Amino acid sequence: MSLSLTYLHADAAIVVVIKPSGLLSVPGRGPEKADCLVARVQADFPDALAVHRLDMETSGLVVLARNKAAHRHVSMQFQNRAVEKRYLAVVDGLIAAEAGEIDLPLSADWPNRPRQKVDIELGKPSLTRYRVLSHHLADGSTRIELEPMTGRTHQLRIHLMSSGHPILGDPLYASPSALAKAERLLLHASSLHFSHPDTGTPLAFVSPAPF
Repeated sequence: MSLSLTYLHADAAIVVVIKPSGLLSVPGRGPEKADCLVARVQADFPDALAVHRLDMETSGLVVLARNKAAHRHVSMQFQNRAVEKRYLAVVDGLIAAEAGEIDLPLSADWPNRPRQKVDIELGKPSLTRYRVLSHHLADGSTRIELEPMTGRTHQLRIHLMSSGHPILGDPLYASPSALAKAERLLLHASSLHFSHPDTGTPLAFVSPAPF
């Protein structure tokens, strides 16, 4: 798989890059899954360290640290929910409300890994806010902006599926018809706001969705 990387920022502490859809964020198990975003960034910045990750099918903004102190600082921002993240997605169906929230607790669906599931009794609190951008009447889809207030695995994907509007092209959660409407998962990490680990300066990065 030949996927080039686009860097938006690089300094002594951090690197911000756009991950293509179809590329793992970190290495998987086995030599066939060694190719990943971190390995490719390390070819250009050998000291790069993963701070967070996107699902393989998801594209968009990723920040990596270039030393342990920066890694600790940025990781704490993610842990303390001080990082503002926004995503763009195209989902199946026409969402009527202009904006809203999806508040459903999630847990791992162990018999069906890597799938996650809504788990009212044992799931971890999970909250997603959304805003409708446009409707596409031709294929009955809706373009939305998403803001995950928590960072659970597959949170956006399962929240939207559970609300009756799976993301187009989602191999895990979309219905066959919604899966067939796109050649890839139509989910893109489009905006990332956080503080520089050395200076504390607010940083904002934007990446238009490639779909």
